[in-house]
Amino acid sequence: MISNNFIHSYQLRGLKQRSTTDAEVALTYIIQSGWVKNLTMSTLAFDITQFFPSLNYQLLPLIMDKIGLDYKILTFFKNYLVGRKTKYLWNNFIFSLFCVNIGVGQGSALSLILSALYLSPIFHSLENCLKILKIPISIISFVNNGLFISQNKFISHSNTNLFYSYNVISSLLMRYGLVVKHGKTDIFYFSRSQKVFNPPTLDLSALEGPILLSKNT
Repeated sequence: MISNNFIHSYQLRGLKQRSTTDAEVALTYIIQSGWVKNLTMSTLAFDITQFFPSLNYQLLPLIMDKIGLDYKILTFFKNYLVGRKTKYLWNNFIFSLFCVNIGVGQGSALSLILSALYLSPIFHSLENCLKILKIPISIISFVNNGLFISQNKFISHSNTNLFYSYNVISSLLMRYGLVVKHGKTDIFYFSRSQKVFNPPTLDLSALEGPILLSKNT
């Protein structure tokens, strides 16, 4: 799937040669390359709320079928993802078993690859949308977290790019039954300026998001 570019190049962690360390290397490279051009890096981090429990088990086999996986594999996952039950333990109290008709088990052996498959068409759509809108943004994704990176001499231009990118990803995720956790959205700036650096806030309230205070790095 990776060799056929079905897993988007944005997606890291839990995949061969795409670890969290690779994400750190990619981010460092983008920041350093921007500094060479005297650009300031503006990064917007976002998180998908209740990601693993929210994956649509009916949609996931359709994505796998699109890849062209063998029918036996599709049949296995159709059975694997349905008819499941779980229960919760809270201190000494154990809840009764109840049906779980959505989501994949967080921490299971298959959770990372299944989540990567689920997100892949979203990131392909995101890339196409940003190209059409002519928004120059770099993106890094690690499972249910994502990072938009804007390189610009003017932070106001970067904030505009981040605002529209956030709007696009929020809309795309909603179509797949997923929601951005606005409370975990944050912004960071990376600058080599030796002067006092006070970047403006990024107001996402029009998108039902927070007003982000600047954090300098």
